Amino acid sequence: MPTRARERLMDTAEELFYAQGVRAVGVEQILTASKVGRASFYRHFPSKDDLVVAVLERRDLRWREWLAERVAAHGGEPLAVFDALAERFARADFRGCAFINTMIEAADPGSPAHRVAAGHKARVTGYVESLLSAAGHRDPAALAPRFVMLMDGAIVTALRERSPGPAERAREIAATLLEAPPGRV
Repeated sequence: MPTRARERLMDTAEELFYAQGVRAVGVEQILTASKVGRASFYRHFPSKDDLVVAVLERRDLRWREWLAERVAAHGGEPLAVFDALAERFARADFRGCAFINTMIEAADPGSPAHRVAAGHKARVTGYVESLLSAAGHRDPAALAPRFVMLMDGAIVTALRERSPGPAERAREIAATLLEAPPGRV
């Protein structure tokens, strides 16, 4: 059962990591902002790395729930993933993808944080594949990674442009993938 201190630590760390980056945020800053003591921190998390992993695992669940909810609100079709992203890109607190950001900061593919972030991308790919399959598109296993690549590219471009436009352009490209003749995917 999570304690209030653990939840405050995770909430604070998630906010700070997303805004400033994992490496830029130290334990002292998390303790100060969360108003949780050092002993309590180490009772819940043996290290900052353990906190990073816990934050990413929780964020993975929440983000995928959000995506499924927003895709359903936009009609449930595979292209709706881009409509959901456009909404996210329009928010003032948009700072890119926490998982892409983490993979950049924790570049070692064997690091626990990198593995959690890569796992998130694999689960998103599986979700997109399920959307494509449910909609009756041919070869969803080949299309899904392409959709996710477009999603990731749109995320990075939206961070640079500060606009939902990249999601709209990625949606247009994804639509052409769905219309491509067999064997051209």
